[in-house]
Amino acid sequence: MDHHEKMRLRAAAFRVTRLYPGPVGEVLSRELLTWEEFGYRLGGGQLVMRLVDHVLKTPLNQDGVAA
Repeated sequence: MDHHEKMRLRAAAFRVTRLYPGPVGEVLSRELLTWEEFGYRLGGGQLVMRLVDHVLKTPLNQDGVAA
């Protein structure tokens, strides 16, 4: 996994807690950070990278939550 992909995962892990506040966002954030550190070695990262794309593309309103 290259540096750019790792940075996208970290950005998504931070942003997902604002997009989905509460336990759902926390679980997704931890999953993304764990994937960055270990999971990519297992292969099959298509679903994770689609989640990253979704999180990074979904707009937030002025309060910082999903619009």
